[in-house]
Amino acid sequence: MATNPGLFTEWPWKKLGNFKYMLLAPWVAHGGYLAATKGWRAADPGYLAILPSLLLRMLHNQAWITASRLQNARSRRQIVDRGIEFEQVDRERNWDDQIILSGILLYLGALYMPGGQHLPLWRADGFLLIALLHAGPVEFLYYWFHRALHHHFLYTRYHSHHHSSIVTEPITSVIHPFAELVAYEVLFAIPLIACALTGTASILAFEIYVLYIDFMNNMGHCNFELVPSWLFKWFPPLKYLMYTPSFHSLHHTQFRTNYSLFMPFYDYIYNTMDKSSDTLYEKSLKAKEETVDVVHLTHLTSLQSIYHMRPGFAEYASKPYTSKWYMRMMWPVSWLSMVLTWTYGTSFAVERNVMKKLKMQSWAIPRYSFHYGLTWEKEAINNLIEKAICEADKKGAKVVSLGLLNQANNLNGNGELYLQKYPKLEVRLVDGTSLAAAVVVNGIPQGTDQVVLAGNISKVARAVAAALCKKNVKVVMTNKQDYHFLKPNMPEDAAANLLFSKTPTAKVWLIGEGLDASEQFKAQKGTQFIPYSQFPPKMVRKDSCTYSTTPAMAVPKTLQNVHSCENWLPRRVMSAWRIAGMVHALEGWNEHECGDIVLDMEKVWSAALLHGFRPTAQV
Repeated sequence: MATNPGLFTEWPWKKLGNFKYMLLAPWVAHGGYLAATKGWRAADPGYLAILPSLLLRMLHNQAWITASRLQNARSRRQIVDRGIEFEQVDRERNWDDQIILSGILLYLGALYMPGGQHLPLWRADGFLLIALLHAGPVEFLYYWFHRALHHHFLYTRYHSHHHSSIVTEPITSVIHPFAELVAYEVLFAIPLIACALTGTASILAFEIYVLYIDFMNNMGHCNFELVPSWLFKWFPPLKYLMYTPSFHSLHHTQFRTNYSLFMPFYDYIYNTMDKSSDTLYEKSLKAKEETVDVVHLTHLTSLQSIYHMRPGFAEYASKPYTSKWYMRMMWPVSWLSMVLTWTYGTSFAVERNVMKKLKMQSWAIPRYSFHYGLTWEKEAINNLIEKAICEADKKGAKVVSLGLLNQANNLNGNGELYLQKYPKLEVRLVDGTSLAAAVVVNGIPQGTDQVVLAGNISKVARAVAAALCKKNVKVVMTNKQDYHFLKPNMPEDAAANLLFSKTPTAKVWLIGEGLDASEQFKAQKGTQFIPYSQFPPKMVRKDSCTYSTTPAMAVPKTLQNVHSCENWLPRRVMSAWRIAGMVHALEGWNEHECGDIVLDMEKVWSAALLHGFRPTAQV
């Protein structure tokens, strides 16, 4: 929102939510009706091409979002070294509004604009006219309109909304108040209207011009430099005809320079070009991928999770993961992405965070959860994890934390396999057991003297049971086989507190993977379920029972560039396994935590609190 919102700031269809797309339905239906009654050849091809054009623009913009976020996760050629937060993502969630507005205007033009009907596929003279009118009137008018928008009166009422984003993403380019974007649409329509009125319009010329505007807008706001220097050496005048991401980035950081649309020559003419433009361009091109201190290895979960990852759909990733009906409709794309991901031979960076002087990245193993249950995939997954660990070690990382199923006992023995293979590994491997167990133990209500432990007995479950038994809390198990497995592993002075019962009465249940629905219903009404597993329970009771999140903590404000949710966790909450790697590096601990090794839970818990991480109950 602008500092002091002016007239027509709000988009008129804001309250419609996702139903805003229905605004285009009458024209889409009309086009379908014409095609059905008159036939594809008799119907107006330009009119019918509008919907595919809008869909293409949405795909084009999403491709820029994904590419930009993947590139910035690696930090290579980055321009502004600052983070993005949830507030910016929320402000930019309506980037598709301008496509809807364009669609409405194009449909109206195709129906009522003289010369806008039954356009040919291509006319070179019309394309040349569009190019000349853009380079002349459009660029000139935009430059002065943009300078006017920076006058205090218009800036506070309109343009300040756009400039709220200091660190830009591709979609930042179209985040404007309604009235301001209408003005841009009128400006960009000049070449198109001129073509229509002169009878030189064509479908491809219109489409190329619209895609050119989208391409340049997205490129100029992507926050990494991608225009190669050889282009300007090969054709020096190009610097006056095409801006670069670093050129426009200076406009967002300095505000009073580099006003041009896509062609900087008006900034040269009117002496408003930032003097550091060339320097920043060269510096950004030479910027290498930064060193990383902590690498967190994660992986894709369900088929739809590909859209929830940070490089996926920005708005979707900014909220806790839930399965959406419209995402399930995209199953062909989901399956295709799974195949492409499966064939990808290495991990890839999906997120970059900074905390104090600590630099962290999250790398995704290109496999989904169900792959980890396939025997024939075990070796391939271990090779991918091993390759990622070796790469992190080569890059000088201090810690690699193993998230989700990357530390499964039946896969690599909680990471011990890699230590056996690389005994001189300098990077520390952390499976996060101690912190995950500490989160569970400290999440149990004070005064509790008895809990039920149910589900698969993982390393975390063993650590939780041992810690509670030492605190003289009775730990009741409902599975006899698991009870006999765990009993010998309990400290002698606390083993008496581990009990077996088929009819437990405790109102606090610690639950893990493998717990079926019938087992859950053995608990009394009002029971508090606290997961100790990486994944939340597949079924939850609808009565008065409550469910905690999987082991996680709220992150401090010093942890920056957090603008996506980690799987199903709330905003600015991260899994204990991921935080454990950060704490390990912040404290400078030199030991591994994998295999059967469990660090001192109290020490790890205290260190996490010291660095500002908080239990989710305190959020």
